[in-house]
Amino acid sequence: MKQSEINEASTAELQEKLAESKKAYTDLKMAHTISPLENPIQLRRHRRTMARIATELTKREVQ
Repeated sequence: MKQSEINEASTAELQEKLAESKKAYTDLKMAHTISPLENPIQLRRHRRTMARIATELTKREVQ
């Protein structure tokens, strides 16, 4: 998810996306533990997306 998409999304959408990203990250992490992923960079991409969304949500709460 790009930063521009995150900025345009509503708070409810961001919370939903964050929950989805956390679940996807957990699933990928478990799959990687059992057998190596073909593309382990996916883990980093999901982790960074979660951080971007969480940062935007925090920024909106402070304002």
